[in-house]
Amino acid sequence: MKPPVPHRRWALAAATALALVVGGLTIPVTRAAEAAPVGAGSYTTTPVGALPSGCGAMTSNPRQFATANAPAGPIPTNDWWSSLLWKRTDCSFSEPLHAHPVSYDTFGDGLGFSANSTPAISGTATGVGEYHYPYVQDIRVGVAGLAAPLVKVDGWTDWTVSPHWSDGTRTMRATIGHGLPFAYFQTTGGNAQISTAGTPDVWSNSGATIGFRVNGHDYVGFAPSGASWTVASGRISSTLAGRGYFSVALLPPTSSATERASLAATYGQYAHAHVTGTQVSYAYNPATSGLTTTYAFTTTAREGSATQTVVSLYPHQWKSLSGSTAITPTYPSARGRMKVLTGVNQFRTAMKFQGILPELPAVGDGSGGDLSTLTGHLAATRANPMDQRGNDTYWTGKGLGRAARIAEIADQVNDTTTRDSALNAIRSTLTDWFTASSGKTSRVFYYDNNWGTLIGYPASYGSDQELNDHHFHYGYYIAAAATLAKFDPSWAATSRYGGMVDLLIRDANNYRRDDTRFPYLRDFDIYAGHDWASGHGSFGSGNNQESSSEGMNFASALIQWGQTTGDTAVRDAGVFLYTTQAAAIQEYWFDVSDQNFPSAFGHSTVGMVWGDGGAYATWFSGEPEMIQGINLLPVTGGHLYLGNNPAYVRTNYAELVRNNGGPPTVWQDILWQFQALGDADAALANLRANPGYTPEEGESRAHTFHWIRNLAALGTVDTSVTGNHPLSAVFSRNGARTYVASNPTATPITVTFSNGTTLTVGAGKTATTGAYTWSGGNAAGGVPPTTPTDPPPTTTPPTTTPPSTGGPTRYLLPGGGLGGAGSAATTTVAAANGNHDGTPTNAQVFTATGLNLAYSGGQTAFDLFVDAGAAVGNGVQVRISYDLTGNGSWDRVETSRYFATDPVAGYEHYTQNAGLSSATGTLGTLSNGTVRVEVWSAIGNNPSTVGIGNQSVLRLPYS
Repeated sequence: MKPPVPHRRWALAAATALALVVGGLTIPVTRAAEAAPVGAGSYTTTPVGALPSGCGAMTSNPRQFATANAPAGPIPTNDWWSSLLWKRTDCSFSEPLHAHPVSYDTFGDGLGFSANSTPAISGTATGVGEYHYPYVQDIRVGVAGLAAPLVKVDGWTDWTVSPHWSDGTRTMRATIGHGLPFAYFQTTGGNAQISTAGTPDVWSNSGATIGFRVNGHDYVGFAPSGASWTVASGRISSTLAGRGYFSVALLPPTSSATERASLAATYGQYAHAHVTGTQVSYAYNPATSGLTTTYAFTTTAREGSATQTVVSLYPHQWKSLSGSTAITPTYPSARGRMKVLTGVNQFRTAMKFQGILPELPAVGDGSGGDLSTLTGHLAATRANPMDQRGNDTYWTGKGLGRAARIAEIADQVNDTTTRDSALNAIRSTLTDWFTASSGKTSRVFYYDNNWGTLIGYPASYGSDQELNDHHFHYGYYIAAAATLAKFDPSWAATSRYGGMVDLLIRDANNYRRDDTRFPYLRDFDIYAGHDWASGHGSFGSGNNQESSSEGMNFASALIQWGQTTGDTAVRDAGVFLYTTQAAAIQEYWFDVSDQNFPSAFGHSTVGMVWGDGGAYATWFSGEPEMIQGINLLPVTGGHLYLGNNPAYVRTNYAELVRNNGGPPTVWQDILWQFQALGDADAALANLRANPGYTPEEGESRAHTFHWIRNLAALGTVDTSVTGNHPLSAVFSRNGARTYVASNPTATPITVTFSNGTTLTVGAGKTATTGAYTWSGGNAAGGVPPTTPTDPPPTTTPPTTTPPSTGGPTRYLLPGGGLGGAGSAATTTVAAANGNHDGTPTNAQVFTATGLNLAYSGGQTAFDLFVDAGAAVGNGVQVRISYDLTGNGSWDRVETSRYFATDPVAGYEHYTQNAGLSSATGTLGTLSNGTVRVEVWSAIGNNPSTVGIGNQSVLRLPYS
């Protein structure tokens, strides 16, 4: 089932000569490019390399297998039915078309149906293995005497296709689609005919409706009213009363004849409301982080007045269904159980977009020895930030991705030299690829009007001849452009190179239906909810895709590019692709609920999804590290979805170790970074214990250390809280949340999270609040607090060097002052003797007045030394209030969660890591301002001691 030239190999790309290799012959390519300008950039309209090819005149006429009725414009590729239009191995008919719940195949005398419900499983539970629901024909539907020499395509919509047969005397047009239990037919020149595999078990034949069983599967044929069906020699036929239309439906498996008859009657109500169109629409609401997707069906009533239909939903759809109720029983499929909706012309799903980040915040490696480690790794990349392993579209993209990660991290820790080196590499590389100067035949993009596609040369892994992987390759370019746009917005302007970025977006997944240069959402299977990598899909198992994570790299790149450049249409398209596919990946690549893979398959993940199943395998390697790792890379802040289920991360990693016979020995960095999303402490230990590991080709030691070290501080992804900004995320460690947001624009923003927490983010910064209050770029006042891996405090409060009087660092002083450090002392906080959570009661109060400080964009930090001795059940709480102008009105009030002290004598650290319980107002410049700290017991029946003088400290986000 593998292609003659696999569309993905992980061998290092060799240098690409300016030549084509066709049938073993080397053909020089010397034609000069004709440049078409796009702002300051350009692409060529003169071929400079290999082009898509197939049967007959496919290169010059890809529409040769489409009828005159087919929609105008570029042909769709990379779809579940692509082999019907783009014929590669059979110049007359398609490969099997896995629509679900039915698979189809085309023949000269009609359309074959397969409802195979039994998986074929090969391989082992610890090695390479596959499961497939292969095409096994139950019936073939056609016209008596039909002998068409080939099948053409008469039409298509978002998830349906209409193949067409003609032999000069007889014709047949069918419409089939994802989720449709019905296939609809229009015929001329003869009787409708259903041929069965063996003798059919006819369980109902009444007038225009016939029900029968073949291979254990129940089908119903619906002829026009007044017609009838006859059965003879394994064939079922009807004159259709001369009307030329009918439909055939597959019923779900049933447990009784009564239930089967009831379903047949229900389906019969909609049998002649033929589905003639399908269309998706989506809406992203940043305020709620909600994505609503509508799947709409257009029907044409061949008779009667019904306008609705019957549809079946994939797991990623029915688990997010909104406003409708699916019925049972269900259909089996290669994607798990499909639930049914009857009498609908649309359905909606409602999902939460969890948010992405350009990069994790430097809360764990922004100071001390870990900062030195990080800056050392960054310095090592400075001379060659891309570390490019090949000159083609894929390996150039990998290098761009590496440089983008380095630029983002270096900026956070004020390593401007490394940051600018990486940005310069990105800028020069993209500018080169985005410029088609006269005579240029390499590092150039070519637009082919026949196919409606933009191909980069040198191409790789079939991205030219098979239109494979465009979203994989171009996602790296777009993501790097988004990073560059944040620092160099003029480069990204439409009048300069932004237009070329948009062309790459539209080629891989055109988000505009009115743009006829490219097909709508080329690589994305709208109903299946995920991308397909193979352009032509000419395999017995249908289409396929390995690296779901590189598909997500494309989607997250759109979100970042759209947000950075202000293009909300691109951003929203990215959110649709990202959110929908994140749900599909959890179901079909990871099966996190353990409901979709066949029970005997024995794996918790697959390396590849096929139209009819999945495989614990890749195109390029049988090593478990690569089988599992191919769906994890590249690791970026756009891949936090991988950590949405930390328990599954641990399950997945455990399978890797089991199948590998021990910890990973290749792609260790990729796999440790994934492990960190479920168990960051273990991942950090693995990284520290293996300093001599070999980085994956698109990785750097700087990024791997930064990712794992910061997840060890942040904890795991918290999906229970979302932000009203697409570049935001929430993490939780030991019950304490950290809220993160990134602002790529030149204007400060305030992000509000679904639990009411707010976060102010400076221009061009990443900021955090809660457990780790920090402002990107080590801005003044953004001092990272003590990390979870630092040594615990001693039982005696340490002495701290006092700051200069009047600065942003303040100590809690005897007598209620907030100022420079004094002598060590203590104060007592009275017992709560009740619940005073959030309400200061018998509080110790510390105040500073007359403050004139500039707000730096960070968040409040504190470190209170508290001790409840041997008392059990005490909780100390703090509230910090800001009167910005000293007029007696509190402009900002922050109440932290209380700190449950332990019953062991000795000071403990109560810090902002506890997270905010509530916050009102906003911070700003202090002009003769006042700051007040209130400390009290929220719970507990015993007093607590607070170290003051030179011990408990408040760090104001001011300079």
